Amino acid sequence: MDIATIVGILSGIGFVLFGILLGSSIGTFISIPSLLITVGGSVAATLMAFPLPEILKISKITIKVIKAGEHNAIETIQTLIAYAEKSRRLGLLSLESEIDEVKDDFLRTGMRLVIDGANPEEIRDILETEIEFMSSRHKRAQDLFLTLAKYAPAFGMIGTLIGLIAMLKTMNDPSTIGPSMAVSLITTFYGSIMANLFCMPIAGKLKTRTADEILVKRAIIEGVIMIQAQVNPRFINQKLVTFLPPAMRKSISEKKGKKALEYEEAKV
Repeated sequence: MDIATIVGILSGIGFVLFGILLGSSIGTFISIPSLLITVGGSVAATLMAFPLPEILKISKITIKVIKAGEHNAIETIQTLIAYAEKSRRLGLLSLESEIDEVKDDFLRTGMRLVIDGANPEEIRDILETEIEFMSSRHKRAQDLFLTLAKYAPAFGMIGTLIGLIAMLKTMNDPSTIGPSMAVSLITTFYGSIMANLFCMPIAGKLKTRTADEILVKRAIIEGVIMIQAQVNPRFINQKLVTFLPPAMRKSISEKKGKKALEYEEAKV
């Protein structure tokens, strides 16, 4: 699970609720009609902007955001170095037995291209194309939540206008003005919460995850091409750690991946 996302959502909700309780009661901020206008209107407008299958993936994408990132740069680099060491000792064809164990589809594709004898330009072109289309798919998901974030405050304002119109029709009774004004402003409150506490942060998290995934995939491209060229594993290590921030590079030099340990034990 992504602890930062969970803590962010829970703390955001907690601070809002705490602020409400300090000056009022929760019941004052509960309005089903306002919720229907804000959430329903935002989803309806987004339906007109995106195909239905993409809208239906909102819950799936949200769950994916809460889960921890699947792409571990350190583990991937360690695996590539281990493959480089094995291929230097036993040849590129010795890596064929490793392909079925590779969980990362992108890495599996790259290693298969290496074993099949594709030239470096073909490998880079195929893998870069896959990154390009992956980025496009991920951007669609980000745009979906950004669109919801754009429409939510607008429909919150629409709900407020509806409430104000209803209030103005009953101006002859001054005692109803205060409560009616409060109810009319709740939709703006809902729209702001929906946009700024959920939709925009989720879009931001998706963008960050995409950047991290692209970084790992570019490291894979460089790694598999150098493995194909039978570059010394030390040079591969030095090249791939440049993809990592300085704080993470130390762990690469201090420990080897699981596969590397297995290879060393097999040598003995």
